[in-house]
Amino acid sequence: MKKTQQVGLIVFVITLFLTLAGVVLNKPTLYTYCGLISAIALAYGIPVIETLKGYQYTLWIIAAVVAGMLFPQAFGTVGGINLRDKTLILVIIQLVMLGMGTHMSLHDFKSLATTGKGVLVALFCQFTIMPLMGFLLTRVFDFEPEIAAGIILIGSCSSGMASNVMVYLAKANLVLSVIVTAMATLLSPFLTPFLMKMLAGTLIHINFMDMMIEIVKIVLVPIGAALFHDFLKNATSNQYKKSLYAVIGCAIWIAIVVVFVDQISSLEAKQSFILSGFIAGAAVAGFVYNLLYKNFLVINKIMPYISMFGIIYFTTVTTAAGRDNLMKIGYLLFMASVIHNAAGYFFGYWFSRMFGMDKNSSRSIAFEVGLQNGGMASGLAGSMGKLGTVGLAAAVFSPWMNISGSILANYWKKHQVAEEGVK
Repeated sequence: MKKTQQVGLIVFVITLFLTLAGVVLNKPTLYTYCGLISAIALAYGIPVIETLKGYQYTLWIIAAVVAGMLFPQAFGTVGGINLRDKTLILVIIQLVMLGMGTHMSLHDFKSLATTGKGVLVALFCQFTIMPLMGFLLTRVFDFEPEIAAGIILIGSCSSGMASNVMVYLAKANLVLSVIVTAMATLLSPFLTPFLMKMLAGTLIHINFMDMMIEIVKIVLVPIGAALFHDFLKNATSNQYKKSLYAVIGCAIWIAIVVVFVDQISSLEAKQSFILSGFIAGAAVAGFVYNLLYKNFLVINKIMPYISMFGIIYFTTVTTAAGRDNLMKIGYLLFMASVIHNAAGYFFGYWFSRMFGMDKNSSRSIAFEVGLQNGGMASGLAGSMGKLGTVGLAAAVFSPWMNISGSILANYWKKHQVAEEGVK
């Protein structure tokens, strides 16, 4: 593997030179193909450089952005399949969230009693600082309404699993980070639509119930499936038997929903009926995943890669869909992402200190506030059919959050502080 990665770096150097030559000579075919190969080769070969191997995933995301920018037509319809289809997007984002959820456990919630103050401070900061900062940036930069709504959207989303990774790398308060991510995820179906309605309601049409239902489908259903799987891992034979009966009941209910859903005339009743089917699907999915886990242990190693592929997929498709907009305002969006992200780190940390949190806990909260769930934002934009506008902020913000988070985590790792006690 290391030898092929070394070859990847050699290919990167060669194709980068050819890319620059293509730009100077104005040869679009040369610089587009070589530019893409260069980005992929760098992402593949970077682990050879010890100090930079932690940035491999970030470089894959950047390669996805390059692919979407250079070959936008390739990521519209492939083989008759619309890559921006709402159903396809829903399935992929659910797989992403399932992969993230498998790194959570019911045991995480037991820490709530000992981290209560920190959780409250983190949630307060997360659902005030970031949406308000997003709203402020839309006023400063004067983006088009749907693009501005996308900035507010990513600011209104919960933190993602990336924050847990950064906290782990920084050797900060990981217990606090995990419980905050879990609680923020559970609150997002209510707070994200509310914040969007309040802050972005004049920019695009926001239906509170529709968005709440979409977040339940996108986030809570796959996370619920993962937590049910976690329960089954340690269940007694009696608990497992009862769970099996419940899963059979859920499967029957899903069949009923599929058969009778078209016969319901009321929109609200139909939405509730469909949602109940998705919630039942969480139990079935969790049970099926548990069976796969028991018989194919390798699936636990595969799921993180599925999650990473999903994020890369969204980044590529979103970039391709919004290429024209990015060509016009991409640099402004990048500036907005840097300011938004930095504000999250700064205010997350210092507000925590102001509320009496210790330094390690404050560092954890800084990551929780500064790093948003870009996958969730992309999934919601896709469900609206607005990947190329509302989803654009997530495509730009996500790569930068990974880069800045890695830099800050490595800095804090080198400047560790003694434990002051968990609050």
